[in-house]
Amino acid sequence: MNSRRIFLRRAGLSGLALSLPLSQTLAAMESQKDDKILRVAIMGLGSYGSRVAEAMVNSKRAKLVGLVSGTPSKVETWKQKYGIPDKNCYNYENFDQIKNNPDIDAVYVITPNSLHKPYSIRVAKAGKHVICEKPMALNAAEGREMVAACKTAGVHLLVGYRMHFEAKTMEVVRQQRAGEFGKTLFFQGLSGFIIGDPTQWRLNYELAGGGSMMDIGIYSINGARYMLGEEPIWVTAQEVKTDPVKFKEGVDETITFQMGFPSGAVASCLSTYALNNLDKFYLNGTKGFAEMQPSTGYGPIKAWTNKGPIEAEHVTHQTTQMDEMAAIILDGKKPMIPVDGEEGLKDLVIVDAIYEAMKTGKKIKLA
Repeated sequence: MNSRRIFLRRAGLSGLALSLPLSQTLAAMESQKDDKILRVAIMGLGSYGSRVAEAMVNSKRAKLVGLVSGTPSKVETWKQKYGIPDKNCYNYENFDQIKNNPDIDAVYVITPNSLHKPYSIRVAKAGKHVICEKPMALNAAEGREMVAACKTAGVHLLVGYRMHFEAKTMEVVRQQRAGEFGKTLFFQGLSGFIIGDPTQWRLNYELAGGGSMMDIGIYSINGARYMLGEEPIWVTAQEVKTDPVKFKEGVDETITFQMGFPSGAVASCLSTYALNNLDKFYLNGTKGFAEMQPSTGYGPIKAWTNKGPIEAEHVTHQTTQMDEMAAIILDGKKPMIPVDGEEGLKDLVIVDAIYEAMKTGKKIKLA
């Protein structure tokens, strides 16, 4: 049946090509390409998984079709809410069987950090594309394993960098790359909030791999790289811990860190679980500046430059993210700011260096 459908589609397009001008034929081909839908299963039905699922309701190119969870009650609720068939529902023990399910193209891994690597590799071995929430892994060594596994399996590895598709963020990056701020010399990234429940997994070293840096701090690391348009060559870092009961050994409360870049630009950043109202990016150059506050929250983002405010319609970030990731996987689209495994690995190399600098007090050179 599938082969017959493909034949008829191709035959119809061929006939169309004979009867229409080239421009209209190409437009028809483009429209047909955009009709392809990325069929996604979500692994991990927690609060952020819920946010992604809700966002996909309005997605034009991605559809939620499968679930992976260790909590049967959540599966039942989600099945009813999103119309997911039983055959597309899995738990953590049997989800390797997803390889035999042709109705699922990709799995979005939204689990605690320590589970990103093992589950992403299992997804890749099942022949499904991997979308993994950030940080991609606990460290660069794990990240390299994930990249290698996905390459071996011939599947995409994408990381949930939703800000890489956000309209105002992209406009600031466009202006920086066009030289509208002159030579950019300084970036400031402030990322933090007061974390709540002390028993949550984000404050469990075994599950999180750290503290604020492995959650909110990744935004300032990543933001410095795409806002300055270069890769850092050194990093220094300092830790402040005011509550050693809540923030146990290995779980950082607040880290300030600095990065140096080949052009001479520097970044000064803060990652914390102890202060609210910290969601700000500031970029300064020889001809102008850009400022964003909030810069990475769920929105709307506010951004302005020395020339005035940046205006753009607010669209739910995860909706845009899933549409764009569908285009990357299905159409081979190249995003302005990468979201692939190599991009995730670059951040993990810096995270490793920040923790080393924090512990040793040394300036860590980056290869």
